[in-house]
Amino acid sequence: MTQPHPRPAAPSRRTVVLAGAATAAALLAPAFPGQAAAATAAAPGELQPYASYWFPDSLPTGTPGDGVTWRSLKSWRAEDDRDLAFNTATVPLADRFTPVPVNTTARTGQARNTSLVAFGHTAGNPSQGSATADHYALSQWAYLDELVFWGGSAGEGLILAPNAPVVDAAHRNGVPVLGTVFLPPVHHGGDLRWTRDLVQRDAAGRFPLAAKLVEVATVYGFDGWFLNAETEGGDAGLGADMLAFVTDLRKRGKAAGLRTTWYDAMTVSGQVGWQGALNEENTALFQQADSMFVDFRWTPDTLTASGERAEAIGRSRYDLWAGVDVESTGWNKVVDWDAIVPTDRPHTVSYGFYRPEWTLNHLPEDRTPGQFHAADQRFWTGSSLDPARPGPKEEWRAPAAVLADRSTVDRLPFATTFNTGHGLRWYENGRPVSDAAWNHLGLQDRLPARRWVVRTEGSRPSVAFDFADAWRGGSSLLVDGDLEAPATVELFGTRLPLSRRTVVEFTHRIDPDSGPVTVELAVAPHEPDRAGDPFAYTYVPAGELRPGAAGWTTATLRLGSLGGMAHALGIRLTGTGAVRWRLGALAVRDTVRKPHPPTALRITDAAADGSELRLRWHRAPGPVRHYEVHRILPDGTLRFLGGTCQTAFFLSGIRREAGERSARFQVRAVDELYDLSGAAVAAHRW
Repeated sequence: MTQPHPRPAAPSRRTVVLAGAATAAALLAPAFPGQAAAATAAAPGELQPYASYWFPDSLPTGTPGDGVTWRSLKSWRAEDDRDLAFNTATVPLADRFTPVPVNTTARTGQARNTSLVAFGHTAGNPSQGSATADHYALSQWAYLDELVFWGGSAGEGLILAPNAPVVDAAHRNGVPVLGTVFLPPVHHGGDLRWTRDLVQRDAAGRFPLAAKLVEVATVYGFDGWFLNAETEGGDAGLGADMLAFVTDLRKRGKAAGLRTTWYDAMTVSGQVGWQGALNEENTALFQQADSMFVDFRWTPDTLTASGERAEAIGRSRYDLWAGVDVESTGWNKVVDWDAIVPTDRPHTVSYGFYRPEWTLNHLPEDRTPGQFHAADQRFWTGSSLDPARPGPKEEWRAPAAVLADRSTVDRLPFATTFNTGHGLRWYENGRPVSDAAWNHLGLQDRLPARRWVVRTEGSRPSVAFDFADAWRGGSSLLVDGDLEAPATVELFGTRLPLSRRTVVEFTHRIDPDSGPVTVELAVAPHEPDRAGDPFAYTYVPAGELRPGAAGWTTATLRLGSLGGMAHALGIRLTGTGAVRWRLGALAVRDTVRKPHPPTALRITDAAADGSELRLRWHRAPGPVRHYEVHRILPDGTLRFLGGTCQTAFFLSGIRREAGERSARFQVRAVDELYDLSGAAVAAHRW
């Protein structure tokens, strides 16, 4: 009886997202000359950019389904890619560090985690988010070492480039992202000619598709490829060609800073045979890759032997990912965790989740963002919902109980508005400026890793992302409960230098039904000596909020007297009775510089009726976190349309306002402190 293995995403109908007042973003474009030519005209629906996907070379027979475009990777050229500006990530891969683990069971330097995630169908996956909050807004980056942008199908395409919002969010948190090469089993429409296309050689004996894969990853800004060859019927010759292809791909990739992960399916014989182990059938392929995803057929004995075999050939046993299929049952999946990450001896190998977006998909159709994040926290943290105190032994061994969390908060300036990358509306300065739901992971902030560590001698309040109010973006941090004793909510593990100029600002409020609360900033000048020990915080008073206080308020605290380095940041709350306190923004800085504006904003393409537009501009000089796009209404007020990390933006649902001769748009740069630049302006004449 066969065990589950990665399956293709189902074909989908391409739909045009009508975002009205809030489309989410677009992606990087190379610089273009001046304001030159007028926009080209297109039919409505033709301008929506989508994530890219290809066949290796030859295309299927017949006609593609509705909304599907068949493309050959071999024929791809960057200069001909009309959606390239919307699909190229811009955020560099951040360095990260490992704080002292918050509990005694999480390990450093042993098992790691990869996750295969389908963020949408292969075809029709918008490049820049969409107008719904119902989205897998992955944010548990602290426990991830690699993310695979999963998908592919015989009816759409087999090679997927990750869309830029996913890459930008992952890179902010130090997580590399891989595209997928999926050669499906015959019963899923696989055809061995596509495998042969992939490993074809040119007249000089080189592999043109290996060169194309490296070029795509480099141009699009992601980090390598997950190779999954599952089409049956190969022979020893094809196996030799595949081994040579993987060798060439890894050599080219390493020169470009890319990585390759091999899936345990095709063997060196050219046949498909899922081993559930590292053995003589696949060792040569593993040796030519950076890591291998071990098929779900593993057993305790095969994993033990696999780890030993990896070390015998000079590789780390933790370069092996033991597959854990959570697509159907999530945390109810029965897993022999002691075979992978035993508690009484070193971890055997690393492990990989297949389809952890179960935390969204298993919820009812009327689910809310808050329900999703509650489920996602339980999946990654465990039933205790506090990584500092993992629950009693339970069947689901959550990553927080096994893996030490990582952080990228190691330099100034640092800021967050607790924006999770989706929301029911968009807020600026505490006011909703768009009532449209949205998602765009590229706009996601760096979020607290340890969800949620609360230190108190009294009852523990709940801590969660909340979407009913925000200072900026789509969400805020809500602490809700009876404070019988002071409660410290730990937020970020950091390595932030402190000087006489260092300032911490945070914007907060209490809800109308909250009791009074006294707020202090918690700063840890040192890390704990041992795993599981709490931080020794210094508390800096930040005032008191009382019922009737007028909305959001910002506290500004100087930390010059502390000196040295901040190793953690948190908040201590002291109150009487029920408290509902919100944190909308947190920033640590030593200087303030207004960002430079973008330049040369223009409309490059427009639907014939003006309902869809494509914008382009030149990147602003200096550090830019993202750009925000507004429409300037006839009365001079602004309507928020979306944000992007790139220098291109797609607009849809544009309608002529009463008395308007031209629709005017502005783009501003936003820096790491969320300060806004001056505006670049362009107009579309009706």
